[in-house]
Amino acid sequence: MTAVESYIELIRRTREAATLGSCASVLGWDERVYMPRAGSSFRGDQMALLAKMAHEMSIAPEVGEALAAVEGSDLVRDPETDAAVNVREIRRAYDRSVKLPKALVEELARVTTRAQQAWQEARQANDFPSFRPWLEKVVALKREEAQAVGFKEHPYDALLDEYEPGTTASEIKQVFAGLSAELVPLISAISESKRKPDKQILQRDFPVELQKVFGTSAAAAIGFDFSAGRLDVTTHPFCSGIGPGDCRITTRYNPRFFNESLFGILHEAGHGLYEQGLDPEHFGAPLGSYCSLGIHESQSRLWENQVGRGRPFWEHFFPRAQQIFVDALSGVKFDDFYFAINEVKPSFIRVEADEATYNLHIILRFELELGLMSGDLKPADLPGAWNEKFSRMFDLTPPDERQGFLQDIHWSMGGIGYFPTYTLGNLYAAQFMTQARRDLEGLEDDFRRGDFLRLKTWLNEKIHRPGRRWRANDLCKRITGKPLGHKALIHHLRDKYAMLYGTTTMITG
Repeated sequence: MTAVESYIELIRRTREAATLGSCASVLGWDERVYMPRAGSSFRGDQMALLAKMAHEMSIAPEVGEALAAVEGSDLVRDPETDAAVNVREIRRAYDRSVKLPKALVEELARVTTRAQQAWQEARQANDFPSFRPWLEKVVALKREEAQAVGFKEHPYDALLDEYEPGTTASEIKQVFAGLSAELVPLISAISESKRKPDKQILQRDFPVELQKVFGTSAAAAIGFDFSAGRLDVTTHPFCSGIGPGDCRITTRYNPRFFNESLFGILHEAGHGLYEQGLDPEHFGAPLGSYCSLGIHESQSRLWENQVGRGRPFWEHFFPRAQQIFVDALSGVKFDDFYFAINEVKPSFIRVEADEATYNLHIILRFELELGLMSGDLKPADLPGAWNEKFSRMFDLTPPDERQGFLQDIHWSMGGIGYFPTYTLGNLYAAQFMTQARRDLEGLEDDFRRGDFLRLKTWLNEKIHRPGRRWRANDLCKRITGKPLGHKALIHHLRDKYAMLYGTTTMITG
């Protein structure tokens, strides 16, 4: 078999495995949206079987043979060609997969499926003891996975690498330290300001059916294609990119809090725009896959915060909001509404947090995950450790477990190593948006007209279509001319909050 024939066979196999994975994605989406609770155990068996089959396909000897036949050939001599990029990334995934025992892969799928259902029930009941056995199983399995994959410094590195290739815990610590050094004083300066928004504006009666209408129209306006996607309700919002032509986003509604669903929809629609912007011709291959979760989160956070919490966005959408939510927003001044949706105030729930304090939520979870993976923190001690750290960082003590460590689904689904990508996404989003404004003159005027096409097209070309052609930081350098840093985000926050809170010290430095 020639190198070209081997490459064709390699791509066929990766596409076939991706198609099987998409079937698991449909079941995962159904589990969190429609599945009856009693189906959890059997769904775990289904997911375990699919995970086992997908793993067997990914580590088949024929895959290794095809890789060996292509590597070193003229087909991949130029590292910039499509073939070279695909082979490079398939090799990386293959080398990781062959280290994982089949039984571990199968058990992880089974346990995390059951654990997600247990988490949902425990969250609703504020009942940690019912979730604790599942959490202990998940943590034990993820530590086993880290040992199987291998690491140089910390077991966390093996798990983080799955989401953010090539990144280590020590690098994350360094990035977070630089961000915290400027973020904490900024939050402190805001808290001392005498200006305070009227948050009651957002806590009036916002009927769920009207929120659905408004949120759907906002997602469509920024470019989410509902002919190739849908919006549903779930406990913890997520986006599921099933495959070409099928991207599903979710949200949750609170009839007494405007921000929760709208910004959740914009966040998930940002993920959806990335999935819908991938090249369908490369489905199943690295060039048809997202770069990293940090880059994926940059897209959700860009649309949610850089655009969705911006003044130009609301200069267009606020009159529409007043037409839809007549009782709640009648007589409300634009500046008062804009200030309210951008309030900075420590709060318990991460997904409802403002742009500034949100990153402290991530740092807290990152520190706890390091302890769980090193063994210094036992799952049974997590509630106490959470409350201690939360009180120190936010000067607040969670009143119950639902508003404390049980609020996130990630640990139940085995997503240890995932949380840092949210703050990485904030950092990338700020740098990308800074560059977009330079490249696209009059971009803010577009937003005031409700026109988001130029930005969406820019993101499609710069970030979505390249797939995994470059690693995340290399992609950042290509687009912005700089490696990832915290300065763009800090400048964005200082400029916004200096205008709102009137604290001049926020624009120094």
